[in-house]
Amino acid sequence: MLFAQQLHVKGRRDDLLPPTSLSVSRGELLLVAADRQDQRTALALTISGRMKPSGGQVTWAGSSRTKALRLASALVDSPGVNELEQHLSVRDLVTEDLALVPRRYRGALLSKPWLKVNRFGDIADLWTEQLPAGKRMELLTALALANPRTDLLVVDSPDRHSASAADWLPRLEALAYDGGRPLAVVATVTALPDSWTGPAAVIGNAVWRPEETPAAVEPAPTRPAPMGEPARADETEAFLRETEDAK
Repeated sequence: MLFAQQLHVKGRRDDLLPPTSLSVSRGELLLVAADRQDQRTALALTISGRMKPSGGQVTWAGSSRTKALRLASALVDSPGVNELEQHLSVRDLVTEDLALVPRRYRGALLSKPWLKVNRFGDIADLWTEQLPAGKRMELLTALALANPRTDLLVVDSPDRHSASAADWLPRLEALAYDGGRPLAVVATVTALPDSWTGPAAVIGNAVWRPEETPAAVEPAPTRPAPMGEPARADETEAFLRETEDAK
């Protein structure tokens, strides 16, 4: 399980990632919404172990070690981080990504047979910028899963490529609920699809709000004595004692 509590990242002027709490288990797809792209990317980087948070806690399978989180997770199509480069062909992209798979798992992974086995042979010679949104999602998630250690899939803003959730949501649902290899899947989005009824969260959901916290109880103010009201006997005696002690 991925568990994040009060996770936040400070920015130069305001929080790059306002305090956010969430959790997702294997076999589950969680959608996390936010208007701002920088906040969505900051969350994706943090929960995949690519960025150190300023505060809060994030754990994977009970471990708070960043290395364990990074090894178990794959960050997919994050703007300005690892989104597709337009000058690459699909074949070159696959060659580069397969080279990143740890050697002990890589075996004889070559782009041509991999493309054929995974049914991407028909797009091998296209430029990455030519890929339709749905095919782009299929390709990038398949490459992420070429590493058998990937158990957590973090997809950054898939809805920026298409106004239709049908181009990315069914693929992520299928990966999360795959009986053979269930994954914990998190997707950051601009807004939740109207048809979505599954687990969801909003960036900034852990921000402290004063109206949600009971106000502290202050002692009742002491009523001052009315002008001209004579002091009580015990007060007079205390004053005289202090005067004698001071002499």
